[in-house]
Amino acid sequence: MAAARAGAYVLGIGRPAVSPNQQPVPIASLAKVMTAYLVLKHYPLHVGDSGRRFVVGQSDVVDTETRRREGQSIVDVRAGEQLTERDALMAILLPSANNIAVLVARQVDGSVASFVAEMNHTAHALGMSHTTYTDPSGYDAGTVSTALDQLRLAQVVADNPTLAAMMATRSYSLPVAGEVTNTNTLLGQDGFFGMKTGSDDAAGGCFMFRSERHTDRGDVTLIGVVLGQQGHNLITAELYAAKQLADHVAPNAATP
Repeated sequence: MAAARAGAYVLGIGRPAVSPNQQPVPIASLAKVMTAYLVLKHYPLHVGDSGRRFVVGQSDVVDTETRRREGQSIVDVRAGEQLTERDALMAILLPSANNIAVLVARQVDGSVASFVAEMNHTAHALGMSHTTYTDPSGYDAGTVSTALDQLRLAQVVADNPTLAAMMATRSYSLPVAGEVTNTNTLLGQDGFFGMKTGSDDAAGGCFMFRSERHTDRGDVTLIGVVLGQQGHNLITAELYAAKQLADHVAPNAATP
């Protein structure tokens, strides 16, 4: 059963607006935002840097094929392949590769369990009191949060120029998988310039986003989150909900 629809947003430096009666619900691949954030905390990247390297082992190839059979979001890998940190993060953030999220988590903290523990510790430190991470990819339906908690994370990562730039990238070339594209097809339209999509049967369509809005008081940035969107195509549903929210909020910003 998919999560109930919920949303939260903040316009400029204003106070967050939140839909009522929020409860923790599955968030699908929005979990990867925390995964990427933690990788960059361990190994900061600067402009032009490739960062540390992640080596693909035979067990990672087996894991990838298992996930492929289950219909999960993955990118192709080859045993012995070396992914730079930038490669790995782009694979996680653009095509939303579950297999790379797990590979990176294990190699950063020694085990997936240790990485997940760090995800939860960091969420608590950021005030995300209704969030529980059970895996680094969000595929596990036990990874739950609220729109307000995810908005808090969105505001934090928006201030990370490396991560923000990655999530605003339309396409990227990986060593084995080749060119991958961002699942966020709103990029470059109607002021949208990030952040991360997520969707599965348990979560519905989920989207963490940023949009530049033009008002009579100047340009302001809208950061928002929608969860639990329903439709034949979940990604289309979540993007549509975000655009509706942004279009609704912009006139309010122009009111003195």
